[in-house]
Amino acid sequence: MASETVNGGDQQTITKPPPLPSPLRFSKFFQSNLRILVTGGAGFIGSHLVDKLMENEKNEVIVIDNYFTGSKDNLKKWIGHPRFELIRHDVTETLLLEVDQIYHLACPASPIFYKYNPVKTIKTNVIGTLNMLGLAKRVGARILLTSTSEVYGDPIEHPQKEEYWGNVNPIGVRSCYDEGKRVAETLMFDYHRQHGLEIRIARIFNTYGPRMNIDDGRVVSNFIAQAIRGEPLTVQAPGTQTRSFCYVSDMVDGLIRLMDGDHTGPINIGNPGEFTMMELAEAVKELIDPKVPLKIVENTPDDPRQRKPDITKANELLGWEPKITLREGLPLMEEDFRQRLGVPKKQAN
Repeated sequence: MASETVNGGDQQTITKPPPLPSPLRFSKFFQSNLRILVTGGAGFIGSHLVDKLMENEKNEVIVIDNYFTGSKDNLKKWIGHPRFELIRHDVTETLLLEVDQIYHLACPASPIFYKYNPVKTIKTNVIGTLNMLGLAKRVGARILLTSTSEVYGDPIEHPQKEEYWGNVNPIGVRSCYDEGKRVAETLMFDYHRQHGLEIRIARIFNTYGPRMNIDDGRVVSNFIAQAIRGEPLTVQAPGTQTRSFCYVSDMVDGLIRLMDGDHTGPINIGNPGEFTMMELAEAVKELIDPKVPLKIVENTPDDPRQRKPDITKANELLGWEPKITLREGLPLMEEDFRQRLGVPKKQAN
């Protein structure tokens, strides 16, 4: 395998080629499907990714999930399908399967969930990633890690480029997640350099859309659920901190392009449209219920002040950019939340 430059500019020579997959791949008479494993596939982004992968009749999809934050409900339309398999499994335990591609999404991504069990979160990021890399090495699979914009911490550079090393607190209440993902990226590149593994790393920024957990503590789902229930929208102080919101179908498109392309990454995938928390609250209020009040609440520790991806690489290397604006995406999410909360939209007079 040829040498290539990875993030940081070091010239790395990869000596070992990855192992070959099953001999069935080279059989003249057997048209084999692509076997794809999705860890965390019952979760919010994972289930939308499964929907997209299942559209291609050449794909067999295997999902593993321990249902800590995911739900079988998100996959109900595929259960019983001959090209689909669902296994209750925790990635911190080893797994023996024959697959061609691994999308490794397993990890709680909402502060409420990852702070609830920080040890479990870091185990998922470290031991879970090691287990998936071990599986990829054994069967010669290509593996994609969904890392996070949290690896940049509370960024001093704005917007964040992939070359930026971040400004992270290693002992804070969020460290189980951001430092866990940083270690996961390290492991990916170590397996790539030492064993010739085909890796892909996506640094995903805030994503929203149908199937988000209603009370998961993330700002878009919080605001929409509060507005539908007629409760005050709780804006964390000072309200000027920014986030960039990518609709889930755009995110899934970016992940598939990265997996099927020729670039290891890391590559930022997110929407560069930047909004303050106040602007987001006003947009949700205007859309759902102009009468709900805004309430400023105390902020959580280590909350980044600004977050905006530089997506030049995704654009140039993957031909990817988000298509759905926040104003187009929020009503689609409102509809899904209303259905699940059982609160129909009032008809205009």
